[in-house]
Amino acid sequence: MHDTAASPLPTATAERILFLLKTRGPLKTTDLASLLHISFEATRQQLQKLQGADLIAGISAPASGAGRPSQKWVLTETAQRRFPDTHSVLTLQLIESVEQVFGAEGVDQLISRMEATNLKEYQHACSQARNLEDKVRTLVQLREQAGYMAQMQTCDDGWLIIEHHCPICVAASRCQGFCRSELQTFQAVIGNQAQVERCEHLLSGDRRCVYRITPEPTLKSTTG
Repeated sequence: MHDTAASPLPTATAERILFLLKTRGPLKTTDLASLLHISFEATRQQLQKLQGADLIAGISAPASGAGRPSQKWVLTETAQRRFPDTHSVLTLQLIESVEQVFGAEGVDQLISRMEATNLKEYQHACSQARNLEDKVRTLVQLREQAGYMAQMQTCDDGWLIIEHHCPICVAASRCQGFCRSELQTFQAVIGNQAQVERCEHLLSGDRRCVYRITPEPTLKSTTG
């Protein structure tokens, strides 16, 4: 095991590497060098330090042709813990206490109350949106502010809300109702303008959560 407590804090470049691996998934050294606009050797040195601090690990990636498999870098659990999980221990304790005192129904009521609060906040923020695209953009900004490392991406039939981090992952792992609540909240805010579906889910083994926003056919020609 590595003594991470004795390891020096990552440099600004190393922090950028961690951010890139968090938001883009596994990357090769050459990919990182290109994204960082620094030399391959400088990138390799930073990667060695991060590996020594048990913040990244190498995995074998299948070769695209007949060549040998290449190596890509991924974040370790130690690195994942560097990204905030909002009051995770306290939240988990509160959920367990509510369940012990009020049962599963009490937990459901707690989640419903939180959902109603979030819905009110999101609807207020989106009330000035000029169109569906603007509404999606506002949602992404709200999620980014809440620590989800969110971004908006255009796709063929609408938009994607991509969340690279889940600041309530511990709570969501304990109670799937939190994830169900988020999906329902998005749909309620979007309303009948579009269909919202979760196409990637962190707790299902994906590396992030992704929501697809697909406008209703009658609106596709007027959005954007």
